Amino acid sequence: MVIHSSFEDFILFLYVHISRADSNYDPKEMDVIQEKMKGLYPTKTDFDKKLYATLREYKNFEKSKLPELFDNTLKHFKADKNKEKILADLSDIIHADGKVQDSETNALNALKHTINQNL
Repeated sequence: MVIHSSFEDFILFLYVHISRADSNYDPKEMDVIQEKMKGLYPTKTDFDKKLYATLREYKNFEKSKLPELFDNTLKHFKADKNKEKILADLSDIIHADGKVQDSETNALNALKHTINQNL
């Protein structure tokens, strides 16, 4: 299962996923995500619109299917991706609010494992 037409859209989905690991939408995490989006998309992109569309997409996605989505999408977009940067970005997002919950650490570790297996 692959639901994203670009690797950048998938990365944004991962950013939203990690920000939701503690079951909150923290404004500081959203600010970091928007800053990271500047490196993913052209400057003419409406970052607010894209982020909120991704937030809705994530909210409506069946969470039990996330592992399958992550595996399949990473395999689909495998070529020459900077996994260290992706993992650093995910870490920046969970540290944005100054407190890292166990659920965030667990989500990051699970993504590290999946990313390392597939990229």
